[in-house]
This record gives sequence, structure tokens and C-alpha cells, in this order.
Amino acid sequence: MAAGSEEAQRTREWLRRLEVFAGPLPAFDPALAPADPVRLFLAWLEEAVAEGVREPHAMTVSTVDGAGTPDARVLILKGVDAGGWQFAGHAFSPKGEQLDWHPRAALTFYWPEQGRQVRIRGTVTPGTAAENSADFLRRSPSARAEVLIGRQSQYLRDPAERDVEAEKAAALIARDPSLVDPAWTLYTLAADRVEFWQAAQDRAHTRLRYERGGEGWDRLRIWS
Repeated sequence: MAAGSEEAQRTREWLRRLEVFAGPLPAFDPALAPADPVRLFLAWLEEAVAEGVREPHAMTVSTVDGAGTPDARVLILKGVDAGGWQFAGHAFSPKGEQLDWHPRAALTFYWPEQGRQVRIRGTVTPGTAAENSADFLRRSPSARAEVLIGRQSQYLRDPAERDVEAEKAAALIARDPSLVDPAWTLYTLAADRVEFWQAAQDRAHTRLRYERGGEGWDRLRIWS
């Protein structure tokens, strides 16, 4: 057996030994789920916070580019209400350009301590100028300065250059605390499908999917 194959086999065996769903895991009865997925999502999020899950509002945001190539990154949830789930970013970043090209996305939340996952899919719309500005100004000065540099995902050839640009942006913020980057955008994903997944140690996982049906939601059990 080639050395590379032996190493791959050891990696597979090592991965299989890693424990999953160690528990204890919470119960989930889909029959008691509310009619609106937002209510269930907020209940699960509150439980994750209460249980001490680190950064429970972190989520994976998945988009596609013009060639249909998927892309994903972890962002922080900014809000959720009847209108949808909110996140923010620069309009000229890869995700901003991808959403401009194809304004649909998927969100994934995972809380491993509870064996819970929430998957959300829908159409994304940008906020108004007032909404975008308000979100930008709620960021810390250092976070605003980072946005003003405006080079997200570009090649960084000299780390010293980044330090210089960061100092310039910080100075701009200090001189004008109300300064807003017009490209900063608050996005809202209006869901057409929301799925809740609860792990079980016996692998009889529970999946409940909400799908848009007319003016309300249809609740459907899904095979695990």
C-alpha cells in the first residue's frame, strides 16, 4: 500500500473515532412546533444562548456566482423578524456581487452542543439607504474602519500596507464619526423554506421542514 494511501486510511479511522452527539441532547416534538418558523428559530436560539453555546448567532451564508459555483462564509446574524433573517456586508465584496447576480442564498446554523441545525433558503433583498447607514453606524469604530478600506478578498501582498490603510481609515472615522460607506448593505433573506434538524444518539434524527404555502407555512416531517 502506498504511503499516501496508508495516511488516508489512518485519517479515515481517526475521523471515525471522533465522538458525535455526545449528549445529553434536548427533545424535539414536531407536533408541538409553532405555525411560524421564526418563533421556533428564536426559541432554539434562546436555548442555545442559555446553554452557553459560543457565538450561537454565527451562521454560514451560501451563495453562487455567475458560473453557478457555490461559495460560503460565516457571518453574524443581525436580526430576524417576520420579514426574514438579516446579515450585512459590502456590496462590492464577493458575496455582495454574487447576491447582485443571483439574489438567493442559504443560511445554516449549527449548535453542536445540542445536536441542532437550522437550514434556511430564500430570496435576498438589500436594505434601504437609511437601513444600511444605521447598521453601519452600529458597528464599532474599528469594524467601520475595516469596511472603509474596501479591499475585502483582494490579494494582500504586504501586511504592512494593510496596517497603513487601517490607520488611514481609523483617522477618517475619528474625524467624522458619522461617516458611512455607501456600499455597506444590510441584507434580508425572506425564507421560502426553513428546516429544523434535531440529532438523536440512536441516529433516529428528527427533521421538520416549513415550506411556504400561500400566505402561511406548511409543516412537513422529513426522513432523516
